[in-house]
Amino acid sequence: MNLLEQMCSRAQACPQRIVLPEGTELRTLKAANQILADEVAEIILIANPAEVEALAKENNLDQLSKATVVDPLNHPKKEAYAELLFQLRQKKGMTLEEAQKKVEDPLYLATLMIKSGDADGEVAGALNSTGNVLRPALQIVKTMPGISVVSGAFLMFLQNKNYGSDGLMVFADCAVTPNPNAAELAQIAVSTAATTRSIAGFEPNIAMLSFSTKGSAKHEMVDKVVEATRIAKEMEPSLHIDGELQSDAALVESVAKQKAPGSDVAGHANVLVFPTLESGNIAYKLVQRLGDAEAIGPILQGMAAPINDLSRGCSVDDVYKMIVITSNQAIGIKKA
Repeated sequence: MNLLEQMCSRAQACPQRIVLPEGTELRTLKAANQILADEVAEIILIANPAEVEALAKENNLDQLSKATVVDPLNHPKKEAYAELLFQLRQKKGMTLEEAQKKVEDPLYLATLMIKSGDADGEVAGALNSTGNVLRPALQIVKTMPGISVVSGAFLMFLQNKNYGSDGLMVFADCAVTPNPNAAELAQIAVSTAATTRSIAGFEPNIAMLSFSTKGSAKHEMVDKVVEATRIAKEMEPSLHIDGELQSDAALVESVAKQKAPGSDVAGHANVLVFPTLESGNIAYKLVQRLGDAEAIGPILQGMAAPINDLSRGCSVDDVYKMIVITSNQAIGIKKA
């Protein structure tokens, strides 16, 4: 059973309510139709019900009748959601009238449903920019307790099975925070550990990467990684984490014995945390293109509830996989 099959099995055993605010986007509807056919999750579409019905009939999407369709302009909880948004944002200057208008925006409505306990996770971005997806999420759902920074992880399926966990590694942050400070970098490490457990299904061995290994170079960027490692250990004492480590010391046992003797992570890392977004983004794309690896993500992490952003160039399969991932994140958050 491959990882996607394992994640599907976990999701089928504990179906989560996933809201899709781009409820008339055809790739999204096709993925939702298959999700419902496979009984992987309960689906909530935000859209005009008549439009969904017409698109379902036109494209032979016979499973969409099982979805809950919420009309953003007319539904029973509209006023309750508007009042909730007003309470959350009035100190930022939002009036009740503005909140009543804002809840007609499917992206705001989706996050309000999650905040109210009416949905467990969200997948969007096939039509909307990352900024538009994240803005209401950060305003309404916000981050997990003890976490102030959102980050993005990638599942990296490598050709060489000797690395990571049978060829699977997790890279972060490759998508969101450009230059995290030490405390933020520690939070990214802790968030990535949670993602690794809930999505990848193995215990993380986290390497905090740098251009230095155990003091081989002196620089403020090295100091940041050392401090982040210390903070992460304080945040989660049982975490298997070490740093600062160069990538070869993190991945190759023979190099680790020379550069970081005694480390229980060096040479066996399955999670790589990069010191900056620049380095993480460059690294995952190089591994993907030059190493012929499959990269799945970004998986947004650090939010109080799973909210994931798609590429606007996504395929139906990408949407399907992200719904599965979001369901597994929701299950993991509830367990935690």
